Amino acid sequence: MSRTAVILLAAGRGARMHGTVPDKVLAPLAGRPVFAHSVAAFMTSSIADYYVVVYRDPRQMTELLAYAATPSALVQGGRDRQDSVMNALAVLPDDIAHVFIHDCARPLVRPEQLVALHKIVRRENAVVLAHRVTDTIKQHRDDARLRTLDRDRLWAMETPQVFARDLIVRAYARVVARRLRVTDDAAAVEKLGHPIALLENPHPNPKLTTPADLAYLEFLLAGPAA
Repeated sequence: MSRTAVILLAAGRGARMHGTVPDKVLAPLAGRPVFAHSVAAFMTSSIADYYVVVYRDPRQMTELLAYAATPSALVQGGRDRQDSVMNALAVLPDDIAHVFIHDCARPLVRPEQLVALHKIVRRENAVVLAHRVTDTIKQHRDDARLRTLDRDRLWAMETPQVFARDLIVRAYARVVARRLRVTDDAAAVEKLGHPIALLENPHPNPKLTTPADLAYLEFLLAGPAA
């Protein structure tokens, strides 16, 4: 019987928090750490059979364990995000068929979205939670001219990003072989030319990146739709 794994990425250094919190995924948010919100969403969804927590250092690992259900595996992160993901993929058991990859700095993901993503990946092999771009986006060209991009075709990527296990492993093997750098997992799969489905997220799912984001997340969680 095939199983589903979740890779919870918590090893980011949070440099853009400028030292306002010791660790952004352990920062308090609505009464519990940022990290715990993602864990709770996945546990409530019941979509995962195997959990991999990617930690930064042994001290952080100890603190993360206080807020996570007993993980199936603990993996130390690498220099960059893609290295952390590859470290986690390397420990997955052979019977894992699908993999969720989630940045724990996005604590507002909802259980019902996880269930929907799980259904889609079994049909499409690759799906990403995303939202439509509403701003006017312009490309600044080398000749210093601007070109307006069609925002009806533009999407901002979020996490989780979900893939058939063999597909994402093959994608990252190509990244390594060609010494490529990618900023998200979908970019690795794009290099294979494989189509990726999008699940539109109608709810805010911001990433905690700067100190102002923490206040915004608190505001969202305090709202009537939280």
